[in-house]
Amino acid sequence: MRRNTLIAVVMSVLLVLCAGGVALAGLDGREWWRTPPEWWIRGNDTGGTIPYSPDLEGTYHELAAVYCARWGRLSHVTGVHRQYGDYISFVCIDKPWMIH
Repeated sequence: MRRNTLIAVVMSVLLVLCAGGVALAGLDGREWWRTPPEWWIRGNDTGGTIPYSPDLEGTYHELAAVYCARWGRLSHVTGVHRQYGDYISFVCIDKPWMIH
């Protein structure tokens, strides 16, 4: 009897934690159906690529800027190929006023 009660309590706690996690996952402030996940962007501190999508037209500069800001750098979009399967390429450049 004690074991069954313990199992029921543990399952209830897990259910509440999972439900709370799912509810909080949707409250990150972005429109998840319009904003691409960060794992779409492939690259490193020198630049990267973003998969092309016509839904994201005009936001590539912002996405590249946010990505390069991780390393304290500026971004520059170097290539836009407007076809499915192609990529938007960008480079992360050092801030010209910084002394290394």
